[in-house]
Order: sequence, then C-alpha cells, then structure tokens
Amino acid sequence: MPLWKIHGNGRTLEPGAVVRPDERLNWPATIAIGLQHVVAMFGATFLVPILTGFPVPTTLLFSGIGTILFLLITRNKLPSYLGSSFAFIAPVTAATAAAGTGAEGIGAALVGIVAVGVLLIIIGVVVHVAGVKWVDRFLPPVLAGTIVALIGFNLAGAAHANYAEAPVTATFTLAATILFAVVFRGFLGRISIFLGVIAGYVFAAFRGELDFSKVYEAAWVGLPSFHFPDFAEPGTWSMLAMFLPVVLVLIAENVGHVRGVATMTGDATINEQTGKALIADGVSTTLAGFFGGSGTTTYGENIGVMAATRVYSTAAYWVAGIAAVLLSLSPKFGAIINSVPQGVLGGVTTALYGLIGIIGVKIWVDNRVDFSRPVNQYTAAVALIMAVGGFMIKDEASGFELGGIVIATVAAILVYHLGNLVARLRKTGADDPKPLEAVGPIGGDPA
Repeated sequence: MPLWKIHGNGRTLEPGAVVRPDERLNWPATIAIGLQHVVAMFGATFLVPILTGFPVPTTLLFSGIGTILFLLITRNKLPSYLGSSFAFIAPVTAATAAAGTGAEGIGAALVGIVAVGVLLIIIGVVVHVAGVKWVDRFLPPVLAGTIVALIGFNLAGAAHANYAEAPVTATFTLAATILFAVVFRGFLGRISIFLGVIAGYVFAAFRGELDFSKVYEAAWVGLPSFHFPDFAEPGTWSMLAMFLPVVLVLIAENVGHVRGVATMTGDATINEQTGKALIADGVSTTLAGFFGGSGTTTYGENIGVMAATRVYSTAAYWVAGIAAVLLSLSPKFGAIINSVPQGVLGGVTTALYGLIGIIGVKIWVDNRVDFSRPVNQYTAAVALIMAVGGFMIKDEASGFELGGIVIATVAAILVYHLGNLVARLRKTGADDPKPLEAVGPIGGDPA
C-alpha cells in the first residue's frame, strides 16, 4: 500500500478541496511545494544560529533531521517543519555570555537545550496518555500569550545592540522588511523577513560592510561542525532555570500547530496527535542539543504555505527535510549565511523580536482574554515589566543567576494561579464545606 494516495488527477485542486496529510499531488508538484516550505522556514531558521553564535550548517542539519523524525513519530499523520525556535535565543545568549564565547559557551548552552528536549518528551508522553486538557488548565490563553510576549520583548536590548552597530543599514533593512510585509500578499508576504534580509544584505554590500573572506575559504561540500553539551562546565546546572520557560512556549506552539492543521483540514482526529507532536519536538530538540544544533519548534511560516496552497501532504515535508539536510552539507553555504552584517541583523531583529511579542498579544485576542479581570491584568502587567526591564536575581559568590525571562514567567504563573485560587476561596467562603473543585478548575475563568 502506498504511503500517500494521489489526490484527484495529481496536478490540480478542486474548488474548496484540500490535499490531506495522507494524500499528495504528483511528484513534480510535491517537490515544488516542499521547496517552498524550505524557503518559508529559511529566514527564521538561519537567524537563530547567527544571533546565538551556533554553527548554521549544524542547525540546518538537525532542523532537517528533526522534521523527518517528526514525520516518523507522528506516522505521517501530521504535516510540520521543525525549524529553530526563537524562544531559545534569550537563554542561549545568556548562557554563552556567562560561560564564555566559543565551544565552552556553546557547550554550556547545549545542556539547557537537552534539558528542554527531555522535559518536552516527558510532557508529551503525559499528554498522549492523559489528554491535553490538563495543559489547557495549567497554561490558559492569558498565560500562554504572556509567556510568548515576554520572551519577545525581553530581547529588545539585543535588537538595539545590533541596530546601533550600523544604524543606516539597519534602518534600510527594517524599512524593507515592513514594506515587503505590507505590499506583498500570500506566500511572499509570509517570507517578508527573509526578503528583508536579502534586501539589507545587498544594501550592506553597496556600503562595503560585507566580509567575504571566510566564504572564499570555505569548501563547497563537507560535514557540519559538531559541538557537545558540557555537563561539567562550572555553573552549567544553575543556568538550567533560564531554559525552563522555553518548555511552556514549545507546548503552546505545538498545541496551536496541531489545532490549526485540524481546523484547516476539517479533520478533528488530527488533534489526537498532540502528545506525539510534543514527543517528536522533544526528541528533535534533544538530538540537536547533543550535537550542537539549535532547539526546534513547529513553524507558523509553514502553516502559511499550507493555508496558501491548501496542500497538507506530509510528502511535501519529507522533501523539505531532505532538502535542508542536503543544504547543511555545504560549508560555503553556511559561510555565506554567517556573513550577514550586524546592521542587517539589527534591522530584522527589531521587527522579528517585536513580532514574537505581538504573537503573544494575538493569543490573547484570538481567545478573547478578559482583561477587565484584575488577575488577568496583573498576570500580564507584572510579567511584561519584569521582562522588558530585565529584572535579575544574581549571586556573585556562587554564580547563581536568574534572568528576566525566568523571573517574569514564574511571576506570571504565580499571579495567575494564586490569584484565581484566592478569588475562588473568597467566592466559596472559608466555612463552606463545598469542595474547591466544584467551583471550577483553577485554570478556568471564574466569574
């Protein structure tokens, strides 16, 4: 029995029809759509290693391998590309800054990536066995949106640092990125960041800001460089707390991805893959962390391609995963990506980090979060100020450090759940024998 049934005549789609995950068009059309997915993920995936100092080819290799593993674990029932997760940028940057540049810093950061991957696997197993409802209770929309938003806004200082390196080029890149997003519709509009980087790169070349020396020296074909987690690095274990909020973001992204695909295909049974999706992303992230790649996640850019083409075939993602692996085997390609100037990064990250924050706001809007409730107001307000202000707890003697993302995430969780608990106790009454559960789940929205 073939892995995919041919949809219709294999060339065109009927009005209103979609190509389901277990279907495909003919191979030329499937390959073309798969390469579209590569282009869609590309701008976001390569930015993460550039910004964190990780090797680009290695990240691209494990992005492709992770995508293939995802398809295998979900048994070809859930289309998804696993690219570099922006949620890792802040903790990886902090970890490498504390442990030093080069292999030592990367080794320390990889410990955190591996820890996130393992924890996500465990959560995926629990969700697969017990269902996703407990996730909804612990991570309701107001919390999910706040955590995603605070990670984006916490990176504002990093964007400014890059911007200040070459403000003229950064301004041009930012303007080009915005222009592409506003002018273009469909697929081109969804890859506006990628197009903005290209435009900024050309502009920087005219200004003499490019250094091509390493590009000339790089070989056309070769294996990526590998790094390994350094579990013995002093202070490594104290850094793990910085990575834990990333798990919550990955949960929100994967659950949202599964629900999005289920809605767009009209197949509610796809929601049954939620646990396997979390396990698959956890396996991919763990594997990447063990060999020097960035942590992975599902990609909204690729959801956009599926929405535009109405092709949800997992065959296209096999093409995308294999193409990413092949691209990773060219050191010269990686050197070209690493030659992107600071000014270009400054312009694109100003937009990109802000968009991460706005995605969190969109979660609030899409789920109609009620901000007339004080507990919701303070959940978002306190956490966002802590993240933007860069609140920190640091002990110079022991080297222990908690950054703004950790503190803000913990604050958001405590404010929300303790606030709801107090409201529920007040409503129930201290002497009321009725059990607390009768009033509703803590993750709900009590009147």
